[in-house]
Amino acid sequence: MADAGHPGVRTVHGYVFQHLLVGPVRVTDLADLLGMTAQGASKVVAEMERVGYAVRRPDPHDSRVRLVEMTPRGHEAVAAGRAARAEVTAELLAGLGDDAGPVVRALDSLADRTGAMRDLMARRLRP
Repeated sequence: MADAGHPGVRTVHGYVFQHLLVGPVRVTDLADLLGMTAQGASKVVAEMERVGYAVRRPDPHDSRVRLVEMTPRGHEAVAAGRAARAEVTAELLAGLGDDAGPVVRALDSLADRTGAMRDLMARRLRP
């Protein structure tokens, strides 16, 4: 990520990005999605604002509410993260050679049985 121009990205930012991809979110809703306090979510959002990945704007329907949304720089960071993940995946699969198919199927099966795939699709998967 640093080589792609995003040295300030932290793991927690990735969790926030996942929830901002669908559009602006209230900090309290983001906190619920992340399983943390509103104060904690607000702190992460403030950090992301300082490095240019997110911005808070007034809700057009309720001026008392602030919505968090990704900036163009935030979208660039997501794209860089996806490219990095694809590169790592390709390297891992290349290292497996012809054995990649059974290993990938076994990992998919494990993800299904443990509920990890469900959590991943709900954007709630934790490390």
